[in-house]
Amino acid sequence: METDCTRDDARVNGLPPLPAGTRLLHIGPHKTGTTSIQGALFAARDRLPEHGVEFPARTRHPMEAALAACARPAMMGDATPTERHWTRLLRQVDATGRRTSVVSSEFFADAEDDATVARIVEQLGGERVHVLVTLRPLARIMPSQWQQYVQNGLRMGYQDWLEHMLRKAPYDKPNPSFWRRHRHDRLVERWARAVGPERVTVVVVDDSDRGGLLRTFEALLGLPAELLQPVPDAANRSLTLAETEMLRNLNKEFRGNGLPDELYSTLVRNGAVMHMKNACSPAPDDVRISTPGWALESAARIGARTAERITGLGVRVLGDPALLSAVPPEPARQPPAEPRVAPEVAAQALYGVLAAAAAAPVRHTAEAKARTVHQTASRELVKVLGHRCLKKLRRR
Repeated sequence: METDCTRDDARVNGLPPLPAGTRLLHIGPHKTGTTSIQGALFAARDRLPEHGVEFPARTRHPMEAALAACARPAMMGDATPTERHWTRLLRQVDATGRRTSVVSSEFFADAEDDATVARIVEQLGGERVHVLVTLRPLARIMPSQWQQYVQNGLRMGYQDWLEHMLRKAPYDKPNPSFWRRHRHDRLVERWARAVGPERVTVVVVDDSDRGGLLRTFEALLGLPAELLQPVPDAANRSLTLAETEMLRNLNKEFRGNGLPDELYSTLVRNGAVMHMKNACSPAPDDVRISTPGWALESAARIGARTAERITGLGVRVLGDPALLSAVPPEPARQPPAEPRVAPEVAAQALYGVLAAAAAAPVRHTAEAKARTVHQTASRELVKVLGHRCLKKLRRR
């Protein structure tokens, strides 16, 4: 049950809360603060009910449910989400009754047609659904999104990737999901058609106000100020340029040797990369992923058109739409530095692979015993070990 003091706290923040019983659907998109919101909501889930709010998902991020709802594939090598994931989340939402609830997944932004969006809205509660979209400038999203694609097997370098996304029509190779997510005006318009513009809120994230997004969620949900707190998450940090290039070259070897996708998920993304992120923090002198000026200007032009279209859709916009066309300030010019992976970072990545594989020890066959490792071609050795490891993982 909602309390008067909760509503008063929200009004102090200058933003009236959504009506009681609203089902707030946060659709991202990617790289707009979604992980910080999900972490804060999940950490506070036991305190939310006393303020009339529920976080019905049983995990921080119901990614499988969102992917199943949008009929999208899983990350490379992961098990394909099924309708069971989505129906389970729907049951959890339905169990909140007439209380306000909030569901957050950036993968809802991957719904690519009106029929899919309309079905998601209807199944979540129809007229009770209010859609929340968080936006950041494309110039800040592009390097983060590129390295995220590399973590999912991409082999293309950043400069080439920018050329394909910004200069080579129809701009859908190698990652067609990028513009489905990040033509933000079309994204907002797609969901506004399903719920009506009066039930869409767009939040333009101001990176200079670190707590601003959490405070906005508190106000919209009628929560006391400071209830939602940031939760450190090393596993969600972006890779440095050197780390990304190391992984990108590994992706080339992985694909070149024809190894199975399941092995990539287990040993690379959830083994090497995950352990490297958790064990190693970027150093101040690490070379950053740098976006060339022509791409920044192109992103700014798209952002300006996006902001203009969104403000004309009749949806509620919180924050300054002009930020969507902002160009990050150029850092002081320095001699180009070669991105190099520190030995300890490489060691942690290798350890992550070994730790992931440790649960599936490889027994040597008679054929392998007949030849030493040094007598086996590296390409053949990688392929044999990969398939053996995968066989053990499948048995588990």
